[in-house]
Amino acid sequence: MKFALIEGKRTEATKGAKGSCPSCGSELIARCGELKVNHWAHKSIRKCDSWWEKETEWHRSWKAHYPNDWQEIVMSDEITGEKHIADVRTIHNLVIEFQHSHIKTQERISREKFYKNLIWIVDGTRLQRDYPRFLRSFESFRQVQEGVFIVDFPDEVFPKSWLKSTVPVVFDFHGFSANGHDEIKNTLWCLLPQQQKTQAVVIGLKRSAFVKITHNHEKLFITKNKPEQQQPLTSLTSSRNIQRRGPLIDYIEKRQSSNQHRTRKGKRK
Repeated sequence: MKFALIEGKRTEATKGAKGSCPSCGSELIARCGELKVNHWAHKSIRKCDSWWEKETEWHRSWKAHYPNDWQEIVMSDEITGEKHIADVRTIHNLVIEFQHSHIKTQERISREKFYKNLIWIVDGTRLQRDYPRFLRSFESFRQVQEGVFIVDFPDEVFPKSWLKSTVPVVFDFHGFSANGHDEIKNTLWCLLPQQQKTQAVVIGLKRSAFVKITHNHEKLFITKNKPEQQQPLTSLTSSRNIQRRGPLIDYIEKRQSSNQHRTRKGKRK
């Protein structure tokens, strides 16, 4: 946990400090050392939120893209009183969860139902096989628009635990490394909620674009059809439909227009 309450103020961990948990109110003690990121830990209980996972530098580097006031926000169900701490909740009520460790299917489903307007960011570097598997399949991706691809047999491309997600799942294969030359690895790959079992739509975008979109919009994209209305993916990615899918598509179309402009400029030379 990055923040504790000290005299009512959200405060980061420093050596020897004590605070209280923003969610359950119990005592927290600061854990500060060289091997792990500075964090707060419950003194008498392991954790008060069953969904919470130990934070890594990868978590912190992602959180740093957002204001402190948006990080570690306690959310509760008004009917049941159930509480959970969202990694990030923007002023547009968009929740972003950064997932490094393995997650059980039932927990994923529960979190998607609880947060509703949610985007997952998944650490694609946790398992060594995930990026090579993605890379092997990349050549067979069918591009239907700048940055937009149809993927056949997504179960051969992505971890199966994420294929049935009802919200966008963004895979970060770059992780916390400093590889600046692998364009595919440095791209975020957004798996849209699936419409068909054997096909999926995947969108590639820069990290800076993702951060900008999530700072300024409520959603990455807007679905035109209800979930129960199954529609061929070729129809979903037609120019008529895809333009209705929100700020993520706006970004893609601007990038496409910019690339075309540079191409025309180069030809004139």
